[in-house]
Amino acid sequence: MRVFDRHSVRRHRERAAAGFAGHGFLFDEVAARLADRLDDVRREFATILDIGARGGVMARALAARGGDAPAALGDKSTVVIHSDLAPSLLAGLPRAVVADPEALPFAGGFDLVASCLDLHWVNDLPGALVQIRRALRPDGLFLAAIFGGDTLSELREAWLAAEIEVEGGASPRISPFADGRDAGALLQRAGFALPVIDTDRITVTYADPIALMRDLRGMGETNAVALRRRTATRRATLFRAAEIYGERFADADGRIRATFEIVTMTGWAPHADQQKPLKPGSAAFKLAEALNGEPDQSARSQ
Repeated sequence: MRVFDRHSVRRHRERAAAGFAGHGFLFDEVAARLADRLDDVRREFATILDIGARGGVMARALAARGGDAPAALGDKSTVVIHSDLAPSLLAGLPRAVVADPEALPFAGGFDLVASCLDLHWVNDLPGALVQIRRALRPDGLFLAAIFGGDTLSELREAWLAAEIEVEGGASPRISPFADGRDAGALLQRAGFALPVIDTDRITVTYADPIALMRDLRGMGETNAVALRRRTATRRATLFRAAEIYGERFADADGRIRATFEIVTMTGWAPHADQQKPLKPGSAAFKLAEALNGEPDQSARSQ
């Protein structure tokens, strides 16, 4: 399926590259949260692949952890490969590779593959996850965050209502995002072991909807749906969407809310020494006994 126009995705990122630092606060926050996940991982990562580098956001978050944390980039022996669809977002980064997650040019050997808010633009996410697993060495870690289904729900509702009211119909304005409940199944389908999925929400307030749209443009996150309308947006529709947004989603101080749902995916490349779930029926005691605190001696023979 061709849901997204990948040429437009690259063009939007190229356009945003020069001013990305002034709009990339959300990427900084999510990258820091991803880096924090490594505090519970007791190992070092000598080789790291950063998919969707966006000027090195993820690498900076890893380096900022410092101390004795694994994967701290202060160690000169750590090798980080930065990749991105847009060449301009790789400017100045060492070991930079222009690469599309839909066709990764890496054969394997990475200890860690990390991706901060990049893979939600991929048309074939299951296929991309398979390639990422193959890029990892056995027992290598995959850690990524993508936008989830509730992201920009307020903007989606405002655009839909405005287009129907002003133009008598609606067109795709906000990208479809993955459902967090499906992400775990996708990791398993791609062959990852010990998959873990969790979701979080970040709410950002803006003076008005136009400021939100300006930020999205500055992030390179504007509409790239393949079936989007290609004609210019009518001023009447834009202004009506802004009015509806303010009417439905403004706080008492007049600022509007924007929701970003963050889906975090963690998985490991399979390895023989990894923990594995017990076979059904192999437990020594019944669950009811554990809850009641009264062991049933007969259960031990089962």
